[in-house]
Amino acid sequence: MRIAVIVTTYNRPDALAAVLAGYRAQCAAEFELIIADDGSTDDTRRVIEEFKSRVAFPVAHVWHEDRGFRAAAIRNRALAATRADYIIFSDGDCVPAPRFVERHQQLAERGWFVAGNRVLLNEGLTRRVLRDGLPIHDWTFTAWLAAWLRRDINRWLPLVRLPDGRFRKSAPQRWEGVKTCNLAAWRDDLVRVNGLDETYSGWGLEDSDLVIRLLHAGIKHKSARFAAPVFHLWHAENDRSRLAGNQRRLDALIASQRTAAELGVDRYL
Repeated sequence: MRIAVIVTTYNRPDALAAVLAGYRAQCAAEFELIIADDGSTDDTRRVIEEFKSRVAFPVAHVWHEDRGFRAAAIRNRALAATRADYIIFSDGDCVPAPRFVERHQQLAERGWFVAGNRVLLNEGLTRRVLRDGLPIHDWTFTAWLAAWLRRDINRWLPLVRLPDGRFRKSAPQRWEGVKTCNLAAWRDDLVRVNGLDETYSGWGLEDSDLVIRLLHAGIKHKSARFAAPVFHLWHAENDRSRLAGNQRRLDALIASQRTAAELGVDRYL
């Protein structure tokens, strides 16, 4: 099974460098990494080029012009740029644990998409990570527990590792809380629903839209909780001025049985 990890980024090269360090340290070496760049400047390009020179696995940089928040479009371009069998989506401010790719690979199953969760770092710890190059991808459970006691992170429970079991399929129709910072699916399933819907304007809910359409297409939800967390670096809240319009679009989708994105990946294939 060929795996591609698609990491979305926009003008935050220091955070991206921390994320890339996490992918360099992955236990599973058999994957390609695609940075889906929503219009960053050359500072980001330089971080990527330096990283490519230090790793043996394939790294691609997919970029489009900066015309506002277009995460759905750049993810679709990245999806079109790979022929991998299985796609793991994440973000350029989400540092993976060392077994992140390996655990997603183990959880992959036909007929299911897999959704993990995240641990949120506060502003102070994020600043130290980026300033001092703290290798949080290598931290032990004890180090994370100490960070929680200092209130540097919001929770420690996602760091607990549980064996696989039926609980992972206990909410097969659940879409609430699923985010593209930690989501995996078969590429042919993603193409069948036409990828992400680029008609969503600005930040918000395009990831929920994708998940609901996968459910409409008969692809069910499998949990990666207690298996494959990511560590989310702090950032200021995104502009939510267009969220109400996106919510109306999502409500209409929920009331329908539509599976295909109105404006999706087919335009790049």
